[in-house]
Amino acid sequence: MPASINVATFKAFIAGNKKWLFWGWVIVLSTVLRLVFFFQHVHAPLALDAEYPIDVSTGTTFNRLVNRLAESGVITHPFDARLYGRLSGRANAIKAGEYALTPGMALPDLLDKLIAGDVIVHQVVLVEGWTLAQALAAIQSHPMVQDTLVEPAPGELQSLLGTARYPEGRIFPDTYHFSRGTSDSELLQRAYKLMEEVLEREWLGRAMDLPYATPDEALVMASIIEKETALASERDQIAGVFVRRLQRRMRLQTDPTVIYGLGPDFSGNLTRADLRSPSPYNTYLNAGLPPTPIALPGRESIHAALHPAEGDTLYFVARGDGSHQFSSTLEEHERAVVQYQLGRTQ
Repeated sequence: MPASINVATFKAFIAGNKKWLFWGWVIVLSTVLRLVFFFQHVHAPLALDAEYPIDVSTGTTFNRLVNRLAESGVITHPFDARLYGRLSGRANAIKAGEYALTPGMALPDLLDKLIAGDVIVHQVVLVEGWTLAQALAAIQSHPMVQDTLVEPAPGELQSLLGTARYPEGRIFPDTYHFSRGTSDSELLQRAYKLMEEVLEREWLGRAMDLPYATPDEALVMASIIEKETALASERDQIAGVFVRRLQRRMRLQTDPTVIYGLGPDFSGNLTRADLRSPSPYNTYLNAGLPPTPIALPGRESIHAALHPAEGDTLYFVARGDGSHQFSSTLEEHERAVVQYQLGRTQ
């Protein structure tokens, strides 16, 4: 019968090929076990107890990175890691940058991060009221910023920012996020562009009948408001005082402009001699606005310069607690000066 013949044939085949069949099963089982271990190694968490930063430079291959991580003990099965990269077909798409490896992350997670360019993000804060020099110092002192500007002259900065205007006050104070290796030039250009955008939007929505011919003049005023104001609630009031003084052709007589003009010669205590010191920034001696901003004005100060509070006040004096006493007449102002600056009541 055919069935009996087939069984007999099969038994004969088995008897004559036991050795080869044995090794065939060994190969099959070994392959299955190898695949099981491969998937276990690939999907097992990296050997990390805490966040581990890595720097992937331009031109680094995935295999070279795996070898480096294996030497550090982060990857325990480098052959399988390299094989996974090859089989995935994505290993050539990794991006340079600084990355943070975290506990619980497996090899596929690492490759996804490298391909997405999910780099570590650093930040630098530029503070309202700082000068350009202070802002540049903060940028260049950040350890992850690449310094390309070595004591830049104003002309060099103007060329970098693409402006014919002196760059003081023309970079926007804000928090800037960046990746490792970003240059100081790039950050300054970003801050300059943002200031241009903010100033343009605020200028388009400005109040009527302001004494500014250009947005630049409003920026100068905003920088003065920034330096004069400790309380956000007083910005528009101080703006109103300065705007009315300009409209009446009165001198602004604001201390921060004098201090800026003194530069490194300022002792920290403004004197009568300082107020008589000739300078384009001395608003006690010169009418109108100073030639440039004196600091980095924030959005609120720019808005205040373009939306001053209405009223008739022309003077203000610091009360000593961060607030100001506003006056409409010189007589009122002189009494306020006696009360708050000289420490006695008339």
